[in-house]
Amino acid sequence: MMAILSDLDGVLVDSHAAIMRAWRWWGAQHGIADDVIAAIPQGRPSREVIAMLAPHLDAAAESEAVDGYEARDTEGLVALPGAHELLALDEAVAVVTSGTVPLATARLRAVGLPIPHVLVTPERLTCGKPDPEGYLLAAAELAADPAECVVLEDAPAGIAAGRAAGMHVVGITTTYAAAELHEAHELAPSIAAWLRSRGNGTR
Repeated sequence: MMAILSDLDGVLVDSHAAIMRAWRWWGAQHGIADDVIAAIPQGRPSREVIAMLAPHLDAAAESEAVDGYEARDTEGLVALPGAHELLALDEAVAVVTSGTVPLATARLRAVGLPIPHVLVTPERLTCGKPDPEGYLLAAAELAADPAECVVLEDAPAGIAAGRAAGMHVVGITTTYAAAELHEAHELAPSIAAWLRSRGNGTR
């Protein structure tokens, strides 16, 4: 059975401005320079980013604060082209995100997208992207062979996770330039464009 496993931020929902507002807020609390905040890698769990940037802090507690800030800030969130159509497909679709359950559900609801039956978040994992654990768990819960799964990702960490899971990876060029997503098996500017290319997109 074919299954589609999609990242959330930058693939289904344009949340970049909200993400950066939260990280700038956090950085200001801890004296972290704006240029360091601007270079934060996308697609990684906040806990891992904090541990990397500020190893002297309690990463779990700080992550909870950042994710809570993001969950409350839904200003400017929009569903990206093709998101509604993807989640309405007859095929099995899961969302695998580095955001927590409260954050992921807040963003999906804010833009009018349904909560998928299979939603894989950091609370359920030992390792976040680029580790393949999240994508392998989603495939297992959909009863899908990893080799029959398609991953939709906008960040290098997610692309690496999908490839490590043995899946076909489509790089969505909404967050990073195409050159930075060169490890994807194919590229598309949006879910809508990818759906059109396979014959079930919107007009």
